[in-house]
Amino acid sequence: MPTVVNGPAYYMQQYGDQSIACNQYALGKLGVDQTNCSLKIEDYVISCAPFQLGFKRSIFLAYLSKQELTFFNRYINGFVGLSIAFASGRKSGESLKFFIRCNLTTLGQMKGRENVGLFVVDYKNTLDELTVLLGAYLENQKHLHAQYEKYGDTTIKITADVAKAMGYNMYCTITEPTMGEKRIQIFSLSSKTIEHLEAAGAPVRNLGSPAAYQLYFKKFRISAAGTITEAVKLPQGIVKTTAKLAFSPELVEIIDDYYVLCNNSSQEPGKHS
Repeated sequence: MPTVVNGPAYYMQQYGDQSIACNQYALGKLGVDQTNCSLKIEDYVISCAPFQLGFKRSIFLAYLSKQELTFFNRYINGFVGLSIAFASGRKSGESLKFFIRCNLTTLGQMKGRENVGLFVVDYKNTLDELTVLLGAYLENQKHLHAQYEKYGDTTIKITADVAKAMGYNMYCTITEPTMGEKRIQIFSLSSKTIEHLEAAGAPVRNLGSPAAYQLYFKKFRISAAGTITEAVKLPQGIVKTTAKLAFSPELVEIIDDYYVLCNNSSQEPGKHS
């Protein structure tokens, strides 16, 4: 990860209108302490989890019954105190803790989750340390997007030695809208493409159809969205499929680490002794 030395004013100017979707990758990189996040409304303290984090507005989810959801709606446009902690930026064992004065803008039920409420809060005050924390994350994502483009042009043939060097556990699955999850064998990989093999009798997929991939590495279990770009049946009956992959920061990190390892050991990518 590159070292970022920009300040809060720069990050607010560059990213102030953006928000961060809080998947497990983002929460881990930001160092969010998920056991230390709550909203205080009058005398009520509600344990919650970040759903989206922003520089001016954030969204948090919390388990609420229908009665609680109705009850807390009376506090819309009222004051909310947000407590949140991050493990990053401090000495070992310490956390970076924030208390932010907010307005409760909206409160609604999460779609498809009957007992989950979404609290949308606008900050009354902006904290420089939080701005830097979020800005540095987005700056790194910008860097990873550039690496995604850079590493998309060169494929890595996945041999046993290469898999070991990458920390790939030799396990990958594909899931499609009309089919269940199925294990596949990766033949080659780049930040933008995956080429995989299946035994004789496997279906030849339609070009343009969507697919979801799960790739298991020691560092990450990666979920990647793909679109089928090529599918052929080889003479032996084996089906070879190629898909274009959407941007996955985890996969870009894995590939970047691998190329760094190759450069440090003066080995050609895809060839390991």
